[in-house]
Amino acid sequence: MIVLNILISVIVIVVLQLLGMVIFSLMTPYNDLEELKKGNAAVGLAMGGKFFGTAILLGVSAYTNASIWHMMLWFAVGYICLIAAYWIFELVTPGLKLSEHLKNGNIAIGILLCFVFIGMSFAVSSLII
Repeated sequence: MIVLNILISVIVIVVLQLLGMVIFSLMTPYNDLEELKKGNAAVGLAMGGKFFGTAILLGVSAYTNASIWHMMLWFAVGYICLIAAYWIFELVTPGLKLSEHLKNGNIAIGILLCFVFIGMSFAVSSLII
């Protein structure tokens, strides 16, 4: 029974991770995968930050909740906070069109966004119970 629970949990985590990345990709005005194929390191850094941030939220949600349903709920709450953090960051930096800089390969913006996502996921994960 324990093996089955672990297997189900892993499947749910993988699906949530992939769903999270799909939603993030839908938020960008450019095609993330096409930019990666072109070797756009800025987009790669931003996507890596999103992936790592989402994984942090998933890990904390799984660790702090015995129920898969509660894990999914707390992940959703954390993920919404992560998306909100991106949009708030976009609002408070009106001189920077973040997606435009990323598409143009601005590595400084890619690094900044990478750490915004990772930092926010650590901060938000401290709220997950």
